[in-house]
Amino acid sequence: MSETPLKPYARDDTGLAAFYKELSTQERRTFWTCFIGWGLDALDFMIYPLVIGTIMTLWRVDTGVAGLAVTGTLLTSAIGGWLAGYLADRIGRVKTLQITVAWFCIFSIACAFVQNFDQLMIARAILGFGFGGEWAAGAVLIGETIRPSFRGRAVGVVQSAWAAGWGAAVLLQAVMFSLFPPETAWRAMFAFGVLPALLLVYARRHVHEPEIAERARKKRAQDGDAPSLWEIFRPGTLKTTVLGSVFMMGCQGGYYAISTWIPTFLKTERHLTVINSTGYLGLLITGSFIGYLFGAWMADRFGRKKLFVSFSIVAIVVVLAYTQLTISNEAIRWLGFPLGFFSSGYLAGVGSFLSELYPTRLRGSGQGFCYNFGRGMGALFPALVGGFSVRFGLATAIAIFAVLAYALLLLSAALLPETRGIKLEDIR
Repeated sequence: MSETPLKPYARDDTGLAAFYKELSTQERRTFWTCFIGWGLDALDFMIYPLVIGTIMTLWRVDTGVAGLAVTGTLLTSAIGGWLAGYLADRIGRVKTLQITVAWFCIFSIACAFVQNFDQLMIARAILGFGFGGEWAAGAVLIGETIRPSFRGRAVGVVQSAWAAGWGAAVLLQAVMFSLFPPETAWRAMFAFGVLPALLLVYARRHVHEPEIAERARKKRAQDGDAPSLWEIFRPGTLKTTVLGSVFMMGCQGGYYAISTWIPTFLKTERHLTVINSTGYLGLLITGSFIGYLFGAWMADRFGRKKLFVSFSIVAIVVVLAYTQLTISNEAIRWLGFPLGFFSSGYLAGVGSFLSELYPTRLRGSGQGFCYNFGRGMGALFPALVGGFSVRFGLATAIAIFAVLAYALLLLSAALLPETRGIKLEDIR
């Protein structure tokens, strides 16, 4: 990517919700489609970490193998996200979004009917292709819809839907495990994967392709210059792709090391039941949601890099305190809020940041690859935590890999350019 001077930063209204007042009807439809889609992605993904303890007991699965199922989903989501990003550059953002939503809807329901752990691993792995693709298409779609001065906030608020979906999954867990015995409750949770089908119907009717993407696609058709799948690795773009991939590895690895194993940590090391742990997870998720909103505001107000650097440093401190200090369960409950805030909030800046690193012809491919390569490599962290926990204990294993991930995030963010306020049309 060639160096592009940043445009003066627009200080017309720095409020978190200011962007929403300026959106047209079509832009608002796109915003809510991406918000709900990402929330449903989170609901679907977080079901497994929430029922992992139950499945380990019912099918006698150890922690290493149980973590491998998460890793399998994230690895296939990495491939699916890269391919979906490339497809978004070729056939359009909206069409690709529709395909991916339908995909993870179908295979989420399939998880409810598996008969053993091997079948569950396969179903989750296949689901991952659509799971990764939905973010790749949706993030480019919303990033190209919003003007530069509001892009960080708009995309960041969409990212906050992950916390909303996570919270919905925890609420769903509390309801299902209250109504049904454990061997039935986890299947009922997976059956809720049918919900994304409603979003698919809405998107087909009301969401349209961004103008900048349409213009770029028409120009490519006239010139006969369709982007190659491998173009993001050519000289001039390779450095951005490598650093962006390492950056996302740190972002995803830290988050998944924590979110995958905290429910089990509360159950096995803090000796809390599924129902009793709901309040602990509630504070963690509340912190996460507010962290996303604060991070979205901070990305536009102070810049993307300041968000990433400051949050990664504090996240390291909070993770060590949560897992390594000898403190009461009550202290753990309240420490969940800052843990959720700092271990998630930096993700609010990721979508806009990656969108601003690539030109329009490569935006889907580049953003899709970096995010999902990071997700694929970050996918190793839950499995590594599970494996290391056998020898070092779950709390120490979580701390080791979360700190390693946040260190990678800190280093790569420092090496990438600041992109706040840049116009997507100016990127060459």
